[in-house]
Amino acid sequence: MTDGPQPISADALRVLRQELADLRTERAAVAATLKGEDDAVGDRADEADELQRADEVARLDERIGRIEERLRGAGTAGAPSTDVVGVGSTVTVRFEDGGESTVHVGELADADDPALVTSDSPLGAALLGRRAGETVTYRTPGGPMHAVVVSIGT
Repeated sequence: MTDGPQPISADALRVLRQELADLRTERAAVAATLKGEDDAVGDRADEADELQRADEVARLDERIGRIEERLRGAGTAGAPSTDVVGVGSTVTVRFEDGGESTVHVGELADADDPALVTSDSPLGAALLGRRAGETVTYRTPGGPMHAVVVSIGT
């Protein structure tokens, strides 16, 4: 994987900002149901419900923090490199069968972009940090596959 903040597309930025707003709304709603320190919790079922809501607030806080960190880094990332594959790169790869394909490495799945591979997919993760000419190995349901990075663009 590459070091430092990764570039992010305008669409991915919009999606992350919307997700952040939705998560903050959901967190506020769940937090409003939590009892204060001076409130009596009740029986064990009430206590279990209270603990479950507290766990949900913690989960939401963790996701909110990750998105905020990603958004902060996106502002300083700059354009993707053409030397090394990173998020935002366009990569031409040659597969074992000799076929070539040009893919876009992104963070978020997009049904409207059939050439997109996410950076956390097996192929996307294998490509990150690689240079033209390097061979990558990635896992598929049929077993390990190999591909050669032919070229890198933006």
